[in-house]
Amino acid sequence: MVLPIFKWLREAVLKYPDKTVFADGIRNLSFRELDSITKSVGSFTAGRMIPQSPVAVMTGRHVLTPACYIGVARGGCFYAPMDAEMPAARLNQILSVIDASVMIVDEEHKEKAESLDYNGEIVMLDDVLKTEGSDELLEKASETLTELSPLYVIFTSGSTGAPKGVITSHDSLRCYIEAVSDVLGLDESDVLGSQSPLDYIAAIRDIYLPIMTGAATFIIPKNEFAMPDQLFGTMNKNKVTTICWSTAGVELPAKLGAFKNGRLEYLKRVLFSGSVISSKYLRIWQQNQPDVMFINQYGPTEATASCTYYVIRDEVMDDTVLPIGIPYRHYGVMLLTDDNKAVPDGETGEICVKGPCLALGYYKNPEKTAESFIQNPLIDSYRELIYKTGDLGRFSEDGLLQFMGRKDRQIKHMGHRIELDEIEGTAMQMDGVADCCSMYLKEKQLLYLFYVGEASARDITLYFRSQLPPFMVPRRIRQLDEMPHLANGKKDMQTLKSMMQQKGV
Repeated sequence: MVLPIFKWLREAVLKYPDKTVFADGIRNLSFRELDSITKSVGSFTAGRMIPQSPVAVMTGRHVLTPACYIGVARGGCFYAPMDAEMPAARLNQILSVIDASVMIVDEEHKEKAESLDYNGEIVMLDDVLKTEGSDELLEKASETLTELSPLYVIFTSGSTGAPKGVITSHDSLRCYIEAVSDVLGLDESDVLGSQSPLDYIAAIRDIYLPIMTGAATFIIPKNEFAMPDQLFGTMNKNKVTTICWSTAGVELPAKLGAFKNGRLEYLKRVLFSGSVISSKYLRIWQQNQPDVMFINQYGPTEATASCTYYVIRDEVMDDTVLPIGIPYRHYGVMLLTDDNKAVPDGETGEICVKGPCLALGYYKNPEKTAESFIQNPLIDSYRELIYKTGDLGRFSEDGLLQFMGRKDRQIKHMGHRIELDEIEGTAMQMDGVADCCSMYLKEKQLLYLFYVGEASARDITLYFRSQLPPFMVPRRIRQLDEMPHLANGKKDMQTLKSMMQQKGV
């Protein structure tokens, strides 16, 4: 049985052997070269690993990293991406969960890998690439796999402070890539500009869409995102037509004034996800790139990146609240009450996802898996799993799903139920506020607002008083030089929480 990603690669090699599939500004990798490299990595993996076992991969932001991932999969195993920029304590936590017998590293990250509490074998990528490709080994490895075999395990933050390894199957990846490809309409003439860290869930689009469609991915150097002129110059030089970025990644060029000196000449599509986008920054994009298709996407890692999308047809206003749209093909979305009943039409409930795109669960964590991936409570006649996202949603009259915030972002303050996201949304409508995050210190019953921008705390307070009831006006407003973010672009809530608990803040 030839699984989809291997079939896509085989077909792409036949159609576009010498066409670039991955580039990083230093090296271009053709489909033929990708096939050869993944064959070497796969033969190395298949020759020394137990089928369907994990391989840790700590390599850099370059073309060999996605090649290494695909090669591990060709060898009948699954890959666990490791971000070398994470603190050693975090990496040690992840490695202790994975318990991989082999970690593949490049020269740049050899010293970091050797400094970790890792008892397995550290193997240099250059040595792996010297392995002679063996069709016999790869065929035997392929025979050990099914569509439900694991493809990768990606770690996300957990509520207890311990990372959770979300493990995703070959078939779930296929379903998502097929669905998002339908919406984007990519072909061999397209170039994706990769913004996401290659160990993060969003990177699967930049890795696998080219394999399926014949497009290419240019891996943008990380440092260029803080230099808008250089960023746009690089994207134009490489004729980037499509970006699938985090919301923070899309907002940043607009915040830094990237459009004052130019525009993206080849851009056709902008897909963003990860958090609620600021309408004022999206409008800057729309006004400067009027022919571009903008797509708002929503979904958790546990549903293979994203489960719903919304194509934005009109220019947004400051107070526009974008829907998160309709389910992708292969997905189902439902809303449940706290007691797992169907939500009446037009009311808010927890967003739950079903379909073949669901992850296999949390790696070596059956208790958490059983808690989050449950039998559909509306069905008792056959097995159907759903994933409870912890997000709140509501279907509008026209059938579009509206994001209503996190369940854990809804607080009870002074006898009132308050959505912290509403406070943030109000702040973002104000001139002089570039970014913000609202928090609640329950033990002291204090509402906080952390923000980045030129506005004063007094100006923000006065604005809030003109827009919100008194019980929603934050008592503590703190200006930051920059908002702390995680590597995936989301706000670092743990850092903000520690700031909030400091005396005198």
